[in-house]
Amino acid sequence: MLDSPSHQRNKPLMRWDLFRSANWLHRERTWDYLRFLAILSCGLLLLQLGTSRGGVDRNGFLLGTDFLSFWSAGKLLVAGGSPYDVPAHIAMQRSVYVSDTGHLGYFYPPVFELWSYPLGLLGYFPALFVWTAAGLAAYVAAGRLWLGQLSLRAVLIAVAAFPAVLLTITHGQTSLFVSALLGGGLWLVAAGRKVLGGLLLGLAVIKPQFGVLIPLVLLAGREWRAIFAASAVALLSAALATLCFGVDEWARWLSVSGAVQSVMDSGTVGFAKMQSVFSGLRLLGADVLTAYAVQGGVALVVAAGLILAVRRTGLTAEAAAATLVGALLTTPFLLDYDLVLLGFPIALLATRPSLPWERIFCALCFAAPAFARAIGIHAGIPIAAPLAMFLFGLLIRRMIHDLPQPAS
Repeated sequence: MLDSPSHQRNKPLMRWDLFRSANWLHRERTWDYLRFLAILSCGLLLLQLGTSRGGVDRNGFLLGTDFLSFWSAGKLLVAGGSPYDVPAHIAMQRSVYVSDTGHLGYFYPPVFELWSYPLGLLGYFPALFVWTAAGLAAYVAAGRLWLGQLSLRAVLIAVAAFPAVLLTITHGQTSLFVSALLGGGLWLVAAGRKVLGGLLLGLAVIKPQFGVLIPLVLLAGREWRAIFAASAVALLSAALATLCFGVDEWARWLSVSGAVQSVMDSGTVGFAKMQSVFSGLRLLGADVLTAYAVQGGVALVVAAGLILAVRRTGLTAEAAAATLVGALLTTPFLLDYDLVLLGFPIALLATRPSLPWERIFCALCFAAPAFARAIGIHAGIPIAAPLAMFLFGLLIRRMIHDLPQPAS
């Protein structure tokens, strides 16, 4: 039987609604997907471990890859050296593994040396195990704050299913810790536990490029106790690092940090692996100045939008989530494993009454870490930054309109 003209006219609208409402992503189906992805992620991790030889995977990479930089830094600090002594840092890395792609830089501020030092007391693989277990525990603990109505088992499934978590683990990176500190800290401040939240935010200075928006948001929300606590911890960490490793470490850090600029400009890391607005434009062929100009413009718009919204609503859970997404949009130096920070904003939207476009963009942002690098390499198309922009817009929409809240 042929469709009526009115039914034919409605077909495009019906197809469009598949994405606008995404009702097919209902709770039961979503959990089926999450269980499958969790099993797949664990299987891939076990496969990498089971097929490795002497701590080197079948692709020729040392297990933990980037963690070698942190462990080598710890070894140097224990021996009285400095990770900013580049030749010494390279030599320490090569005592474990010689890479064909060069050495791993150590561009973190001296406060991160307080984190690196204990790693040098252990062998590489025991230290990697402790580092990974602690990072996962911290991320799960923060996830339970954002998914408080779910059981621990459900939170573990959601964390295991998130592709960015697997990326961070296999790289041995800091992103689980930084995300837990920022995500947990902002949630606690929004929930009224100002001092504890501020303490966590202060510890996140180990990766300062993600904390640019934090002071602005706290000031806009008049969160004075959180500001005091965060400032106190940051200053205490800096003072302790100076006391332990010497004031000259700050000058050494500044001298090697200049290399980060050249790494970004030249695309040494690879614009497809980087996921910022800047790297996306460079991937599309924009020149350095244009890419920086647009990156700066996006950062200003994000900061202004957050400040105006927070001044109206205060630092709510939605504001905390928008700040985390904004952190990814304001820094030009963003790697694909840093997208693990998206887990908490996605969790918030997934546990609120759904509004148009939220389900589909949550799903796309959830999947993006698994595909962003490959799509960038093979198609030359950046996907992470545009998706983060849409997610940020959805969160701002929730902040500035009276929207339904979850039942208490």
